[in-house]
Amino acid sequence: MKTLLIFLTILFTGMHMQGQQLVYEPVNPAFGGDSFNYQWLLNAANAQNTFEDPSLVEEEKSDLDIFTEALNQQLLSQVSRRLLDDQLGEDILEPGTSTFGSLELEVFESSDGLVINILDTTTGDQTQIIVPN
Repeated sequence: MKTLLIFLTILFTGMHMQGQQLVYEPVNPAFGGDSFNYQWLLNAANAQNTFEDPSLVEEEKSDLDIFTEALNQQLLSQVSRRLLDDQLGEDILEPGTSTFGSLELEVFESSDGLVINILDTTTGDQTQIIVPN
């Protein structure tokens, strides 16, 4: 009788059990998670980061250091201007095309102002400078 009662209990208990499929979904978008979690994860990581990049930390400069840097910039500007004038002459910014070693300069007027295109013929690199009116 006792075994019949245990058998009936197991039989009826088994009928009332339910199961559910478990699905793993990652949180990190790098591993397939929701892409809206990216900003939250990045902010959480930055908040925990205690390291500072030494190259980004600016030291306060004294007035003498600032003056020295400004003077150096002015001297270098004057030297480079004189070298440029000696090599290409006074009319370097006249509209037209001129060659300076492996550099080709094209100067022309546009609605934005004076446009200077600089092309390095050896590498193909280009730079455009616009001097507004």
